[in-house]
Amino acid sequence: MNWDQIKGNWMQFKGKVRESWGDLTDDDLARIEGNQEQLVGRVQERYGIAREEAERQVKEWANRL
Repeated sequence: MNWDQIKGNWMQFKGKVRESWGDLTDDDLARIEGNQEQLVGRVQERYGIAREEAERQVKEWANRL
């Protein structure tokens, strides 16, 4: 799925994001608003992983949708 679709339907995808990254808060999800770079940054920050790893995880997640 492309990010325009994810951004346009962000309210529906919040639950799926929470299933994959349970440490993200409601505030995180509100700030992300479907923005791929914001999601990568929050995943990186909350899980203490390298940016490349966060990008990989987010890309795999989007491809599974």
